[in-house]
Amino acid sequence: MKKAIFPALAILLVMASSFVMFSQEWKVGDNYSIKFDGGDPSGTFSGLKASINFDPSDLGTSKFDATIDVATINTGNGMKNTHAKSEKWFDAAKYPTIQFTSSAISKTATGYEAKGTLTMHGVQKEIVIPFTFENNTFKGTFSVNRLDYNINKEEPNHGGSTFKVDIEVPVTK
Repeated sequence: MKKAIFPALAILLVMASSFVMFSQEWKVGDNYSIKFDGGDPSGTFSGLKASINFDPSDLGTSKFDATIDVATINTGNGMKNTHAKSEKWFDAAKYPTIQFTSSAISKTATGYEAKGTLTMHGVQKEIVIPFTFENNTFKGTFSVNRLDYNINKEEPNHGGSTFKVDIEVPVTK
């Protein structure tokens, strides 16, 4: 019995180490950008943290889990930044992060798409983010309606309600 356990253990160890060796885990590069444009306001977020496992030849095991620090919002105007972080808008004290967790990644005619849950302002919604992956850089554009996430629903016509989000995230292994 003991003789059979050792070869089985050896095979299991080799299989596990080969999985780790060929894992497609990526680290976010320094020069990423997350831009949003709703007309007025527009700006950027920084504070991106992500767990990225992406293998174009094995999309079934690929997964994204990314968060952005809400307090890093930058509209280019200090007063707008303070206003955006307030209870009326993002409420950065109560909801400090925006998170996207993928549930499926698939190939499309123009690149890929990540289906998953976007959590913002305490609300979770299923979204699809189309993206490309070239030269170790993820690029994507999608739209988000702030009213879907209960962000300043009291003033639905104040500023834009639908925001275009552009992401560009260079990665390294």
